[in-house]
Amino acid sequence: MIKYKNFIFKDYTFDETSGHLDLNYGYDDQLDFHETYIFDFPFKDYDRSALDKAIQLLFFIAGTSYYKMYLAPNIVIQKGQIDSRLSTFLNKTYQKGLGEFFYVNGLDPRTKINFPVNSELLESVVSSTSSGQLIGLGGGKDSLLSVELLREQAKVATWSLNHRSQLSPLVDRVGLKHLWVERQWDPQIAQLNNQDAMNGHVPISAIFSTVGAVIAMLSGYQDIVVSNESSASEPTLSYQGMDINHQYSKSLEYEKDFQAILLHSFGDSIRYYSLLRPFSELRIAEFFSIYFDKYADVFSSCNRAFTIAESHMFWCGQCAKCAFVFLILTPFIDREKLERLWHSRNLFRDPKMEGMYRRLLGIEGNKPLDCVGEVKEARTAMRLASRIYPELSKYEFEIPGDYDYKSWAEASLPDSIFSLVEEKLA
Repeated sequence: MIKYKNFIFKDYTFDETSGHLDLNYGYDDQLDFHETYIFDFPFKDYDRSALDKAIQLLFFIAGTSYYKMYLAPNIVIQKGQIDSRLSTFLNKTYQKGLGEFFYVNGLDPRTKINFPVNSELLESVVSSTSSGQLIGLGGGKDSLLSVELLREQAKVATWSLNHRSQLSPLVDRVGLKHLWVERQWDPQIAQLNNQDAMNGHVPISAIFSTVGAVIAMLSGYQDIVVSNESSASEPTLSYQGMDINHQYSKSLEYEKDFQAILLHSFGDSIRYYSLLRPFSELRIAEFFSIYFDKYADVFSSCNRAFTIAESHMFWCGQCAKCAFVFLILTPFIDREKLERLWHSRNLFRDPKMEGMYRRLLGIEGNKPLDCVGEVKEARTAMRLASRIYPELSKYEFEIPGDYDYKSWAEASLPDSIFSLVEEKLA
């Protein structure tokens, strides 16, 4: 049953003095939503028309958090310009990025999203002053490896969205210039989720990518660097004949689509890419082991450490992320050091985790709806781990004969950056 006919992109305003960006959405004339981004760093000189375009990208993508609540059949744009290229990008990002949401709520994954075109072909706005790399810092091993690969570049900084208390010790340990951004959701989301609104996963990494574009404009950086691996492109499960990928907005497909929109909007004055795209999660774990001691007490990949209620880093030892990270680090990190992350617990020897490992290995059930690697690399990691723990041979599986976790996968990196990665890691 359709409760509201129209989802409305109402307005956005940016206050340069306070660094506050306000986004406003609504349903018909009955619901109004307001969310705020606070950009807490000094701004460089910027082109206002280019910044406005970047803000519009964020405005449209961040709307997924509100659009999914009632899935109104019509989208209305009261502020912002959308040409046919941008409409195609938004329609696809919403549909595929909400794939897990459709699955969890028992909805049709082919549900069409129709962003209206209200403008002719938009001209790009090119800035000639941007340079350097801006690395998204998520708190886990992947972004830290990107930091270590790029820290010697002439102009490099890190940035993060929310979780300042958890990330501050890590930011201090990294020791680079850092740009803080805070997102404040409309509190009505939680209230309505307890009533009749639908809830579920949104393409959060797509939101991160558009926040990165705004930061790049405000800070004078050219490259928005993320740390998504080749494994992120693998679908999590199949639903009604459609591939559902929990990590769609981390996939190579999304990366290329967003790169095309940035080129269309800003020329090459803003670039977006994943530095670690050529590598599997297992290979990244092997590279990260070089830096493990440096970051052991201040990093975490456990999603539960990044909830609003938490204030520090930790590893819960119960979730899919903890199970997978323990698995892929085992072949490369001393046992005692690794177990220390989980307060001397060994997740392989916890009977409660056996079902999780069977799902990660593709032995039973679907792969967890979480940011975990491919089944074949989980199996490879388990086979390596069984050299240390012979009892792990209880997990029976096959690995494709042509699979090599060290092989380089397809990437979409600027040539100079790809050469740098080759030089550092080949």
